[in-house]
Amino acid sequence: MRTRPLLSLAAAALTGLAVLVALPASAQGTPQPRPTPDPLTLATKAADLAASAGYDELRRGPDDQYQRVSVTPGGGGLFYAAYERTYRGLPVIGGDAVVVTDAHGKVRDTTAATPAPISVDTAAAVPAERAAATARAQLSTVDSSTTPALVVLSRDAQRLAYEVVVTGANGDTPSRLHVFVDAHTGAVLETSDEVRAGTGSGFHYKSVQLDTTATGGQFSMTDSKRPGISCGPLSPKRVFTGADDSWGNGTASDLETGCVDVLFGAAKEWDMLRDWVGRNGINGQGRGFPGWVGLNQVNAFWTGSEAQFGRVTNGPQLTSIDVVAHEYGHAIFQTTPGGAGSGNENGGLNESTGDIFGAVTEAYANSPDDPPDYEVGEKITGFGPIRIMYDPSRKNDPNCYSSSIPNTEVHKAAGPQNHWFYLLAEGTSPGGGKPNSPTCNNSSITGIGVQKAAKIFYNGLLKKTSGWNHKAARKATLEAALALFPNSCTEFNTTKAAWDAISVTTAPGEPTTCTATADFELTVTPASGRVEPGQTATTTVATRTTQGSPQQVTFTATGLPAGAKATFTPASVTSDASATLAVTTAADTPTGNYPITITGDGASADHTVQYTLTVGASQGNDFSISLNPASVTVRPGASVQVSVGTQITGGVAQPVALSAAKLPAGTTATFEPATIESGGSATLTIATTAEAPPGASQVVIRGDGADIDHDVLLSLTIEDSTPPTCDGIPAWDAAAPYAPDDVVSHNGHKWTATYWSTGAEPGDPRSWAVWRDDGAC
Repeated sequence: MRTRPLLSLAAAALTGLAVLVALPASAQGTPQPRPTPDPLTLATKAADLAASAGYDELRRGPDDQYQRVSVTPGGGGLFYAAYERTYRGLPVIGGDAVVVTDAHGKVRDTTAATPAPISVDTAAAVPAERAAATARAQLSTVDSSTTPALVVLSRDAQRLAYEVVVTGANGDTPSRLHVFVDAHTGAVLETSDEVRAGTGSGFHYKSVQLDTTATGGQFSMTDSKRPGISCGPLSPKRVFTGADDSWGNGTASDLETGCVDVLFGAAKEWDMLRDWVGRNGINGQGRGFPGWVGLNQVNAFWTGSEAQFGRVTNGPQLTSIDVVAHEYGHAIFQTTPGGAGSGNENGGLNESTGDIFGAVTEAYANSPDDPPDYEVGEKITGFGPIRIMYDPSRKNDPNCYSSSIPNTEVHKAAGPQNHWFYLLAEGTSPGGGKPNSPTCNNSSITGIGVQKAAKIFYNGLLKKTSGWNHKAARKATLEAALALFPNSCTEFNTTKAAWDAISVTTAPGEPTTCTATADFELTVTPASGRVEPGQTATTTVATRTTQGSPQQVTFTATGLPAGAKATFTPASVTSDASATLAVTTAADTPTGNYPITITGDGASADHTVQYTLTVGASQGNDFSISLNPASVTVRPGASVQVSVGTQITGGVAQPVALSAAKLPAGTTATFEPATIESGGSATLTIATTAEAPPGASQVVIRGDGADIDHDVLLSLTIEDSTPPTCDGIPAWDAAAPYAPDDVVSHNGHKWTATYWSTGAEPGDPRSWAVWRDDGAC
């Protein structure tokens, strides 16, 4: 039993009151040691500072903001913080980024899908109704579509676009298609589909143990140890239940038998992720997704929120462990930084990710009913495997990377990375009955084993952005090999040799040797300043060694306004020392805001950080307003909370009255408190009625200041009205004690405890520090 102090609502009400406790005389004068921040806190704080400072690839303009969406522990003591980007309150599709930090709070690397400031006209010329019609025309069958939402689409160019999510089908293939329509021309710019293609007796796996759930004298095929994992028929979507805890009859046509295989495969993948690579559940946050059997197709799909499994005509269901793990592998790809991305090369890497996790899960399970191999779906088709990882060309898939891969169908485009993984894990001539594997450069490779290969592959995924490609994967896995195995060259050299062997050439900035390069980080304090024309602003530029020995760092500044001059004193330092930057403006320097890029040119590494200089007299007291998160989803009848933050950008603090406009029907907005001082924050609660219509909308959040007003947009999506079941998640109990990481369901949402509590209701504004809302379930 955990015995920790409990935080209750009654205790929370004592905030602000002095509480006196009598101490023994001998203890009253004893200084108490200061608590040491935990590694996650240090790593997260460092990542947030890097994002706000525009560090290295996170360069941004004055209208851009990064918002952290997750922090995932990786191997080698590193943490991977994922960020999404907004521009003038609009989501930036392709603006995501990852900041890598360590347990000591040092920044180790940054990766951004768009390493440049955004500049786009945000006034739409095309009506939203026209964009909706254009998007719906992309599918042959449309079941529903979301309300068009304005976004910035950042690829090779930056464009204002409407995003519409259309659910339906193309022929017999289900689809949840994200359609981006140019808000100035009405043309389709891009599309991206989310759909990728107790005890029990299964068809593929006999007499297996299942962790089912018992409730009220009934049993259900809901995994009691792995939240979110459940199984039932696709039509209707209802988890199988029964009076006893025995499932399936072992025949090919029995759907309950298919679910035995699904639960077994999903459980093995979950356990493999935990034991071999250190991931917490399928989504990395301790949760999985439902699986449904009975799809009337010779196919299986990942839909973006669930897995669906069909069957071979007059044959077995498509629920072998590698197929189950493949579909949930798409979920892993989607819930690592960068999401599902877009484009054929990215899609090929997504398909390959499913194949790789299928093979690794098969190796972890090591079932006599399905011995480990590197063939995809070999048990289910009746005519051999779908893909062959050790020699993709045997199924007419490419063994080697080439310039044609970005235009290759995604399942075929999985070939090169599948081949790379086999070479990394097993090599060219592994022996022991394992097949030989050819290389594209006629090299010979000795593999490092499937478990090490899985760790390197997974930690590489933690640096993924929406622009993921083979070169980016090469660089990220080489860096992962260095972090995971710092005292060995074997893993790094084999990772590199395997990429060379499939013709993926050197990526810019990748490590070239197995010896870690000396490195440093760069910070600027304060990160912004104001100056009158003809005067000087100063700030401190600091360096800190993050790896290896200290090195000489020379400073330069670019992006200065006309007539301005930058002087560093001293001009160079040894890392771990600081310099003063003085920016002197001329009398005729134009007024305005200028993002100045400070570069630290080291002997073995270079880094940049941004300093924002405002030239001109203050126009009075001013502030900025931001939301965290900037995009939320809620079911009808439920509520969701958003943190509204403000910062003083000029003058002194002023009262700011908060309000919301353009709320969809059936919703209300409440701010607590309703008025704040700039620099403070409030909690916004969006509540919906049971009749609130589904769809997406942009809610305008206004900060009405005494001297100036500012608006920011909240992307609000109301889901369909299907009541959530939260199968397998215990309901919150007002009388029960809870500890960090406990999980409950309440009002249709999953909640994770962040503190010890009793009586602190999830969703109550007074419980904001006690429970984390993990969304509708």
